[in-house]
Amino acid sequence: MTCDVLRERERIRRRVLWALACLRPGDPNASDLLAILDDLDGQERNDTPYSDKPLDLIEVRNSVSVMRHNSGIDIILEQTIPQPWRERFHQASMGSTRVPDGPYATDWDKFLVEWEREMQHLQDHRLAKAANS
Repeated sequence: MTCDVLRERERIRRRVLWALACLRPGDPNASDLLAILDDLDGQERNDTPYSDKPLDLIEVRNSVSVMRHNSGIDIILEQTIPQPWRERFHQASMGSTRVPDGPYATDWDKFLVEWEREMQHLQDHRLAKAANS
């Protein structure tokens, strides 16, 4: 998979997750958004070699290096974020303040917390859709 494909996939995922956040589980307007996310998940599964199990959130969190910047702020080293998480973080944090050496560690932590919340909200939507089928 090329960087452009990954970037576009995660850009779409981010926009759909933001749109889904405005809807309550069970809202019929969520069906098209859920279909898009299901398609993106399928594409990701097809791109992942069978021997590579996707990293869970704890593994991702533990894989990222934090360092103290000379400004006194903790930053993360972007190159230590495994894909597709690096691109997900990038898409979610467009326009965020950062230092040239890397994003603020607090922004990374907020992203991970928000990702967990978004995935729970997505699961609630999927459960509501299944219950209404």
